Amino acid sequence: MRAEVDTLTCRPVTPLPLAAAATAAFLALHLVAERHRHRTLRATGKLAASAAFLALAVALGPSGRLGAAVLVALLLSAAGDALLLSDRRAAFLGGLVAFLLAHVAYIAGFATVSRPSALVAIAVAAASAVALRWLWPHAGSMRGPVVAYCAAIGVMVWLGLGAGRPELQLGALLFWVSDLAVARDRFVRPGFANRLVGLPLYYAAQLLIASAVG
Repeated sequence: MRAEVDTLTCRPVTPLPLAAAATAAFLALHLVAERHRHRTLRATGKLAASAAFLALAVALGPSGRLGAAVLVALLLSAAGDALLLSDRRAAFLGGLVAFLLAHVAYIAGFATVSRPSALVAIAVAAASAVALRWLWPHAGSMRGPVVAYCAAIGVMVWLGLGAGRPELQLGALLFWVSDLAVARDRFVRPGFANRLVGLPLYYAAQLLIASAVG
């Protein structure tokens, strides 16, 4: 009986719940600060929330090509999060490039474990075309970067859905939906509601993907 108790009490605890709790707390701080236009707390909350998904990946110990690629993608995403704190066009372009490169890294990692489907490719391409049609009248001089970004995230979602791992499948989908909120905020109808919806989906996506690196 004593041996059974020792075995149970020594069982390692996964860092995912801790990372999720920290992310939720820092994201709440960011959103409240955003609502009340407190620039310092806004930046602190968002950067700390991004640090939480990086800490999760490091704590799990990235292994193999998938783990290495995901860690690179998470680092690029955190850089993009920092750049998107600014409303300036140059910062937005920098954030777009950072996330574009993050999706390239995700593509490289997901390709090592994915068995992609042609039917899923058609569905993702159709959904991407609808999103582009929606954004096209509003994108102006940003149409080129938007097309490149939509293509990259579309391939990422396609490979993620073919990975056969629930955390990657759901993470890829949530990431895609969260980016629609970012695009709506930037090009169609700016507003706090976009961030209120998009940011929780984004951080949930990153935590799910980060949890797959070990």
